[in-house]
Amino acid sequence: MSYLAGMKLLINLAKADGQIADREKNFLINIGRANGIFPDELYPLLTQNHENIVPENLSDDEKFELLFSLIQLMKLDERMYREEIAFCGEVATRLGYDRNVMFELLARVKPSTMAAADKLALKQITNDYLQKD
Repeated sequence: MSYLAGMKLLINLAKADGQIADREKNFLINIGRANGIFPDELYPLLTQNHENIVPENLSDDEKFELLFSLIQLMKLDERMYREEIAFCGEVATRLGYDRNVMFELLARVKPSTMAAADKLALKQITNDYLQKD
């Protein structure tokens, strides 16, 4: 997967309410590090505008991870804006999910670290919303 494209989507979501809060910035840095993008590479991206390009040819696991990260980021500041929810819904649809997956994710994803078993259970539920070709 192009982790850079995924990072740009996360950055766009963080900017949806007009600013990137410190907690969001720290989240983005941690996600970047986990995917081989170092903070000095990420900082310039935080000030740029990016197209909303959803990576293609992602595995089901990569689709879930991207969508999960978007929802976690959205819930991080404990306020969800209509623009953020619409953005995540659009990305979910473009990833191949039924739009209703958002209801499951919004109800179950926590902004903090989730137990591996909880995340796996959520992934299994979410897979039911993938549109099969």
